[in-house]
Amino acid sequence: MGLVQRLSRSLVTVLLGVVAGAAVPAPVLAAGLEQVPSFGSNPGNLAMYLYRPDALPAGAPVVVLLHGCTQNAAGYFANSGWRTFADRWRFALVLPEQRSANNSSSCFTWFQPGDTSRDQGEALSVRQMVDRAVTGYGLDPERVFVSGLSAGGAMSAVMLATYPDVFAAGSVIAGLPYRCATSLSQASSCQYAPPDRSPAQWGDLVRAAYPGYAGPRPRVSIWHGQADPTVVPANGVELRDQFTDVLGVPAQPTATSSLPAGTTLEVYGADQVRLYRVAGMGHGTPVDPGTAADQCGTSAAYFLDTICSAYRDAVFFGLGEAGGEPGEPTPPAPACLTATNYAHVQAGRAYLTGGFAYAQGSGQRMGLYNTFASSTLCRTGPAYWVLG
Repeated sequence: MGLVQRLSRSLVTVLLGVVAGAAVPAPVLAAGLEQVPSFGSNPGNLAMYLYRPDALPAGAPVVVLLHGCTQNAAGYFANSGWRTFADRWRFALVLPEQRSANNSSSCFTWFQPGDTSRDQGEALSVRQMVDRAVTGYGLDPERVFVSGLSAGGAMSAVMLATYPDVFAAGSVIAGLPYRCATSLSQASSCQYAPPDRSPAQWGDLVRAAYPGYAGPRPRVSIWHGQADPTVVPANGVELRDQFTDVLGVPAQPTATSSLPAGTTLEVYGADQVRLYRVAGMGHGTPVDPGTAADQCGTSAAYFLDTICSAYRDAVFFGLGEAGGEPGEPTPPAPACLTATNYAHVQAGRAYLTGGFAYAQGSGQRMGLYNTFASSTLCRTGPAYWVLG
């Protein structure tokens, strides 16, 4: 690695650094979290950790968790609350870890094109970890998910943009839109004052990450504290604009719910995109220590006692069932959407075979796959659409 790149990675301490001064000491490796020493060419020079609950069944899902700056895999595993639901609902966790040799504050390099392009750098390293988990431990390649905080949240957006063929859904916590920045100087501007691009302009950046891709796109959950001084809340709004456009749904909510801890949930389309706005919350992962079905995590630096985001995301990913607690959002009613067949395929409501579009789930033939033919599709169940 050249000196300029080393300096760039070191200077990103100023960007998305979640503590002032020295980094938080690394906690002792949590019991059950194992390091996987070899998982591919690893061009991003990351470390891989894996958690498998006892008696994990063959073909279990897997969630990739990306820590924030000054954090590491063990700390995120111990405090985020995801272990609770991995144990309860039997899925595996993969935790990439940034090395201090790459960045003195352990930030993932969310803004450098060499680390945020498909099949390059850190993005490819994370993809290789997924391959290793799926092939080496018998996990389900159709049920792979990703979530991350801050710089890790920005990298979660990177993975959803560059590998829509790998991830079924993901969440971005206190993160930034994909390709908001492509240099160190732009990164600070995005962090504190993201550009107000149109949804189509944001969406084009994601579509350019994998040119020609016509398969289903992952569903996206976005979390942002409304008092976040480190990554301002406008980034959550721009993320919403980016992924609603990519998924082919309007940027106006179809349903709004009030949840605990002053949280407002906005649902877009047929629950393809969610935006959680947590009133009064600063920069961190929302947790809610306790033993109730919808509680999780440990309150610590950048793990903020508000609402258990891991529970909500696990249910959104389809990994478990909502417990029916007070304030639990009611899923939106089945929706009918009219769009071009091209847009339906891009949004994952349909798929492409032999030049024709077919409704996802029912397999009904819709007509030619292009921007001229339009269809109305109605959602009658999870990932199940019929012609309206």
